[in-house]
Amino acid sequence: MPAKHPAACKKLLIIGATGLIGKYITLALVQSKSKFDRIAILTSADTVQNKVQEIEDLKKEGVDIIVGDVTNFKDVVDAYRDIDTVISAVGRNVIEHQVELIRLANDSDTVHRFFPSEYGTDIEYSPASANEKPHQKKLIVRAAMKSCDNLDYTYVVTGPYADLCLGPMMGQLGSFDVIKKEAVLLDDGNLKTSYTTMRDVGNLVTLAALHPEVSRNKALKVNSFTATDMEILQEFEEQTGNKWKISYTSMGQLKKIEQEAWSNGAPMATGATLRRIWAEGGTLYEKRDNDLIEAENVVDTLEDAVAEAIKQQTKSMM
Repeated sequence: MPAKHPAACKKLLIIGATGLIGKYITLALVQSKSKFDRIAILTSADTVQNKVQEIEDLKKEGVDIIVGDVTNFKDVVDAYRDIDTVISAVGRNVIEHQVELIRLANDSDTVHRFFPSEYGTDIEYSPASANEKPHQKKLIVRAAMKSCDNLDYTYVVTGPYADLCLGPMMGQLGSFDVIKKEAVLLDDGNLKTSYTTMRDVGNLVTLAALHPEVSRNKALKVNSFTATDMEILQEFEEQTGNKWKISYTSMGQLKKIEQEAWSNGAPMATGATLRRIWAEGGTLYEKRDNDLIEAENVVDTLEDAVAEAIKQQTKSMM
């Protein structure tokens, strides 16, 4: 167990700040910048060159831009100076590299809290979770985190991103296509799943940092809302004013898709496994932890998430 007592998270370093979920986390932290002493990001030279406007916008907000390589020992050590909290939002493809980032944070004179890139499925939901292929790298990271003697952690476990699941991209794995007015529902459409909008992921991470005592060495199970596919479909139909065409993917079909994807080395394999985990109830808890960080009444609703999905899917038609 880490030796340090709970301490305020005031000087933050974000790694992966301009990525898929990192940009939402960074935005939420910046919106609460008055409550922190310092916000910095560690980013690559390529990002600075390729995302000029995004970097300039962050500078205008007072964010310190530290240019370096997260795989370079010296760059990371330098970035950790005058930082007490590291918030990682690295992508799944480099999840395991956090082991070294954690080791260096544990050795740091100033860093006392580390938020690993967890935002998603609970990788320790049940004993069976240890055997799920998509969880293996995150489990290694958690083991490294728990072995530290000088570093606290917070795992922000959000479940699947509503922004992605309430769209057409997952096809037969479950999807909602606003343009075609078509939906693919899992099983009979009545399986419950808890979702978090990516905007809320940012807000929930920020609130966890602002409540260091209750989030210390804890996996926070937080989310925006819980709904069945049928409830989501009904909300889409109400907001679009149309009846949609519905098809179904049975659990048997889903498991077959999953097995074939892993056998063939298909990119969709991870998504198929995660879909099956969610369908089996892997996002459901007796009680969520939103109240611990004062997030119970500030998260998006199903109605909010569907409205945003409609907005995003119809944007390209305007």
